[in-house]
Amino acid sequence: MSTTDDRRFPAALDAVAEIEFDYADGEGVDFEPYAEFLTAEDTTDWIRAWTGNAELNGDDYRVFGQDGTGGYVALWLVRPGRALADQPVVFLGSEGEVGVVATDLAAFLWVLADGSGPYEATADPGRDSRPDAELIDLAEEFAPGRRDTAAALVAAANGEFPTFEADVLARCR
Repeated sequence: MSTTDDRRFPAALDAVAEIEFDYADGEGVDFEPYAEFLTAEDTTDWIRAWTGNAELNGDDYRVFGQDGTGGYVALWLVRPGRALADQPVVFLGSEGEVGVVATDLAAFLWVLADGSGPYEATADPGRDSRPDAELIDLAEEFAPGRRDTAAALVAAANGEFPTFEADVLARCR
């Protein structure tokens, strides 16, 4: 089965969906995880509306959450033949914010555990650590040995995919 046909939630995302993230008046994490991926049709409708490009489809993304303004966080299917958990996590904000949040799902779990959500990782990649015990336990369960700060993990993701923002914005009309 190819990853483009796979819409089964990885177990780690099931666990994340059970967490209630506290925005804490802007001091917490602005992330609302979903219990399942957006449908292919909804993802296509969204990417066309977001970019203004009716020729695009949503096949490159598996949307699994949003921030409070409706910006989406997704797995970006850029590594052909690899599992969903091995794909980078990206954020496409409602106000045009774009960024690679993590190199893969394991790194994303540690970004969350360090106190940053997808929006924070994009808007403030050097944000101070704010470790969360519940999320550290979750990350240890699904990604043992991968612990690092959100700042380091986001920097590694941007280092691996330095043209993501330009590539996405080039598809906008």
